[in-house]
Amino acid sequence: MIHNILIGGAAGLGIETLAAILEKILQRKGFEIFVIQDYMSRVRGGHNFFQIRFANEEIDSPEDEIDGIIALDKETIQTHIARLKTNGFIIADEEIDFQYAGLYSLPLKAAAKTIGNPKVFGNVALGTVLRLYNLDFTGVAEVINERFTGEVASQNSKAFEEGYKLAPVKYEIQANPKDDQILINASEAIALGALASGLKFYAGYPMTPSTGIMTFLASKMNEAEIIVEQAEDEIAAINMAIGASYAGVRAMTGTSGGGFALMVEAIGLSAMLEVPLVVAEMQRPGPATGLPTRTEQGDLKFVIYSSPAEIPKMVIALRDPEDAFFQTNRAFDLADKYQIPVIIMGDQFLADSTRTVKAFDFSKLKNDRYLSREDYSRANEYRRYEITDTGISPRIIPGKMPGTRVLVDSDEHDEYGHITESSAMRKTMHEKRLRKMTHLKEELQEPIFVGAENADTVLVTWGSLSSPVKEAVRLLNAQGQNKYGALLFGDVWPLPDKLLKIKRESAKKMINVEQNATGLFASLVREQTGIECDRSILKYDGRPLSSQEIVAGVKGGEQG
Repeated sequence: MIHNILIGGAAGLGIETLAAILEKILQRKGFEIFVIQDYMSRVRGGHNFFQIRFANEEIDSPEDEIDGIIALDKETIQTHIARLKTNGFIIADEEIDFQYAGLYSLPLKAAAKTIGNPKVFGNVALGTVLRLYNLDFTGVAEVINERFTGEVASQNSKAFEEGYKLAPVKYEIQANPKDDQILINASEAIALGALASGLKFYAGYPMTPSTGIMTFLASKMNEAEIIVEQAEDEIAAINMAIGASYAGVRAMTGTSGGGFALMVEAIGLSAMLEVPLVVAEMQRPGPATGLPTRTEQGDLKFVIYSSPAEIPKMVIALRDPEDAFFQTNRAFDLADKYQIPVIIMGDQFLADSTRTVKAFDFSKLKNDRYLSREDYSRANEYRRYEITDTGISPRIIPGKMPGTRVLVDSDEHDEYGHITESSAMRKTMHEKRLRKMTHLKEELQEPIFVGAENADTVLVTWGSLSSPVKEAVRLLNAQGQNKYGALLFGDVWPLPDKLLKIKRESAKKMINVEQNATGLFASLVREQTGIECDRSILKYDGRPLSSQEIVAGVKGGEQG
């Protein structure tokens, strides 16, 4: 059985800290965890909440219905009580005036004052949750001591003990401890993937929801011996990353849609200079400022077709934290190998949702640099843009080969890097760069297929919706009426199409699922392959699309 607890209140009340403590305690007890957060674009006030799903089974999606509410203010109860399951519970301070049969109106603040720290009243509520689920204090002290020190840590531990006394046992749920389980979100996974790939320089301008990547890397600067530069804007950030890459280190930048708009010219610069570059583009609802702390998948075609003229590039949509870790490593590898920009795409839902995954297997990482080791002499002069069958020219690091200059230019150039306006050279160079795409296509990864192999209905999705769609397919197949499967795309440009064509031939119906208003991925599939999806399930209100909503969309279409 999967349980779903919501913690809600105004910004500034410590909701994020409470959620982080509870999810870590549950994870260390052995539960599978899936956490989403919903927060307003303000420092204090407004209504924010976290939803923590936990169970002894795989969880891939948020859920609409909730089992319990920890309400730090009355607005939380009023906003979410309609989603509370029958026999669900609410934990709130006795000062909150509300009538509900399952309400535990408790002296949370009074208990905190007795302890000597009014700020710990939220942890009194968490102690009550442990009692309701009949969970012991194993791991509580460890989590508290990791977050607090000295007297404050002691007060928070006492808060749990006081809360434990305030409620009866309501549920019986057994944990299943696992030694190889970690709790992580995709922002942290991208950052770790970059560090494991040898990242030495990151430049960015803070823009939700990409900021988590930069803040995590900044926290590891000294330990990892890297440089993290908060640039004055996104234009400066991407050009710094290009400069660092030209100088020989693995470099990266990250942003959201509005910031990526400023980076577009430099994406073309990276391709023209043939300098490797990795860019994380974490989507949020636009246009303009839009909903800065919400989620959407509206940037797909904008990212794919970014840059004036035709350039070689790759776009990879990240599916979950584990995928984010390994695909970030793959992005660095492909950027180096083909000397191109590689863009990894996520969104707020992916960046900010935390979940349990197996500890990453570092033996699967690839860290080749693809640098030329040839010793160039006057008889064998170095040509940075040498014409080759693959389109990939020999790359050396400036200053690493005595007497050899590494000339690069944003203008059209000849093999040595000198500016040219020769029409013949222009055609030759343009074709050289684009030849990389022919060979890059040989390295494409087909989408992951889940569900019944002989599925009657195949769902098609990309990026972060892979997890909710995967859970939806399990729910649909459990009903036993029809057979369902799903194609979960990671590589989106160039678009792999072999498995897609096979499933289109065998399936009676193909349904596109994504978070935008016009079905951008379905449009891309039709454009690149001629394959039409029968219909789409779309959501674009800024909130995540849950597995239950997907199931309802599939079944509703069948009834229609």
